[in-house]
Formats: sequence, structure tokens, C-alpha cells
Amino acid sequence: MMTTSARTAAVAAALTTLALAAACWVIAVRQMDSMSIGSHAMAIGGTTGLGSLGFFVGVWVAMMAAMMLPGAVPAVVRQTRVSVRGVPLFLCSYIAVWTLVGIVLYEIYSPPGSNAAGAIVIAAGVYELSPIKRYFRARCRERNTPGLGFGVECVGSSVGLMAVLVALGVMSVTWMVVLAVVIVAQKLLPPRAALDVPVALAVLALGILLIVSPASVPAYTPMM
Repeated sequence: MMTTSARTAAVAAALTTLALAAACWVIAVRQMDSMSIGSHAMAIGGTTGLGSLGFFVGVWVAMMAAMMLPGAVPAVVRQTRVSVRGVPLFLCSYIAVWTLVGIVLYEIYSPPGSNAAGAIVIAAGVYELSPIKRYFRARCRERNTPGLGFGVECVGSSVGLMAVLVALGVMSVTWMVVLAVVIVAQKLLPPRAALDVPVALAVLALGILLIVSPASVPAYTPMM
């Protein structure tokens, strides 16, 4: 049974994590609303379509903290039982893993056409139904690991949904919100076919729609 001080520490850590996530939502949305990736890249001479590395990493870190931290609250609470002082290191290590993912994305990114975007989303839908996804999702929800390990496991759990965001538009606030809701739900709720299969099928349907009728996909602008 947790002592009163332990409960207080857990609640404080959870509320702080949620407050940090809320602040990052404000920062990320303002960054994405204030400029488009394309116009920023033109202004600074970028060649990847994502602007400069420094600009992209700044936006990406805010996005990942906003999207991922709410679902990490149970892990943060578990961490307080090990070491309250270790919570900041846990969170920094967790976001560091997602930052590394962003840097890799920056290096390999090329704006996909609608057919390529559809193929990426279909592959993500297949991944949502795979044993690999279930394995990483279970470990991300249940294990009490250091921040780096937790980050790697949650990347494995959420990489398919993040691929959907990349395909639809890395800076799409609309799709960022939609996918963040799904990611948080998957981190907080136990795996259930009644919930997980419809999500996977919806992703597959979205991928097919991107190929056959990209203009009908909400908040998506097909490449000319």
C-alpha cells in the first residue's frame, strides 16, 4: 500500500507531466500555425521539405511531448515508486528516443505523393494488426523500465500511427490531434479486439482512400 507521501508524489508527478504536455500542445500548434514547412524551407534554403534540422527538431520535440506524455502518465507514476528524483531523467530519456526518431525521419524524408502516402498508411494498418505491435504495446503499458527502454518500447507500439502522420502531413494539426487521441487510448486501455481491430481497419481504409480518392481525405492536400 502506498504511503500518503508516496501518493502525493505520484499525483504531483502525474499533474506535472500533464501540464508539460499541455504547454507543449500550445507551443506545437503555434509553431505549426505560424508557418508551413514549405514556406519556412524556402525562406531558409532547406532542401528536405522540412526546413532546417534545428527548426524541425524544435517542432518535432514539442509535437512528441504533446502527443506522447499524456499516455506516459502511468509509467511516470510507476517511476515515482522507484525514485521521485528520477522522474525528470525518465521523461527526458523518453523524449530523447522520440527525438532520435525525428532526426532519422529528417534524414530520410521525402514528401510522398498520394499513392506512396496510401501505401505507407496501408502498411501502418497491417502493422496495427501484427503480433509485433501487440508485443510492444503490452510492454509499453505494463513494464517498469528506464526512460530509454520505455521510449524504445513505445516507439514500437506507436510507430505505425506516427507513419500515418508522416504520410498525411508531418505538420498537420488536425491529424496530430486525431492520432494523439488514438495513441493515448492505446497506452491507457488494455488490448481489446473490439477496439483495436476497428482502428486498424480504419487505418487500412484511409490508406485505400488516399490512393483512389486523395482529394476526399480530410485535412490532406494531394501533391501536384
